[in-house]
Amino acid sequence: MPCSCGKAASFKRCGEKNVLSSVGHIAVPRRYYACRQCKAKQVPWDHWAGVSGPHRVTPHARRMIVLAGSGCSFDEAQRNLKELSHLPVSNDVVRRICDEEGGAIQQWVKQSPEPKTAFAAATGVIEFSTDGLKINTVGGWREIRQSVFSKRTPGRAVAAEQWQQRVLEPPTVRLAVCAIAECKLIGASWQRLIEVLGLPAGTPLSVIADGARWIWDQASKRFIDLQADWVVDVYHVMLYLFAAAATRGTEAAEQWVGQRVIELINMGGPKFIEHLKRIGPPDASACGAEAWNKLLNYLNDNRDSLWYGQRLAQGLPIGSGLIEGGGKNTLARRLKINSARWRIRRAERMGAIRCLQYSGLWETYWDSKQAA
Repeated sequence: MPCSCGKAASFKRCGEKNVLSSVGHIAVPRRYYACRQCKAKQVPWDHWAGVSGPHRVTPHARRMIVLAGSGCSFDEAQRNLKELSHLPVSNDVVRRICDEEGGAIQQWVKQSPEPKTAFAAATGVIEFSTDGLKINTVGGWREIRQSVFSKRTPGRAVAAEQWQQRVLEPPTVRLAVCAIAECKLIGASWQRLIEVLGLPAGTPLSVIADGARWIWDQASKRFIDLQADWVVDVYHVMLYLFAAAATRGTEAAEQWVGQRVIELINMGGPKFIEHLKRIGPPDASACGAEAWNKLLNYLNDNRDSLWYGQRLAQGLPIGSGLIEGGGKNTLARRLKINSARWRIRRAERMGAIRCLQYSGLWETYWDSKQAA
């Protein structure tokens, strides 16, 4: 058998080496080949069977370990695997295999045609959202930001007074990624996602976010070839409205904010800002004045992203609930448990596993590994 260096390799008979399968350790006799020149060793049976890594884990056992390790702490995953499947693996092995597979998933999302195929086959209007959460790393608290491209079928049109009662259709497809990086690198990852999904120039895109300036700056650079519609999450606007009316008491503040949101939907951003200035703040105290100024500044900074009435008439979302829920249910549920402290690379790789599951590509990923 030739080696990768071009020299012939001799072979020796192995003893019975254990392989970790989904039913526990199995002793399998097999040969290995050693190159006379570079001393590299090969085990053809392992390659054929998909057994990889120093722990000699079969593909299905790896899948089980990654599923367990991505759903709870590594210690708990170790106990669950032993209880449910009699897999005798240590928490360190679970961590190592999750780390290896997380890195492989990152590369698969960038290079595989499957995400593009799944996205193209789905129906609906394309949406993009991004949001972050703080996690504890060995270098201190850092923000890991999740970004999601999705499609959603428009719902029925509703009036301004009914906006909170409407039920949106669930996404028909999602592709989520995450990273701990500077703003410009996060923006560059969005551009790569556009290439991964093969979105042609002029594609309509709803960009729904919390109004942070860096998001709009990066989106305007990265989505320049797309027909992007900027949308500030309505619930973030409501937070500023509630802050301005906080001293009026809960019931009065809710009534005041409810009226303002309906006015905002009917008027659109620029007219609503002028309307607010005419009616004045609900609280004349110093604290109220400060909250009022913050509200006006926030609305002014996002005045061209507040056309909620038009979107409600088209059955489109005006809130970023998809990314808010996605961040809590995918990243936070795993990366923030048990006061964990992560190395950045490992946090991103675990996040990649969680994003793969959130994107509905878990089965597709493992099937592609078997096909290879």
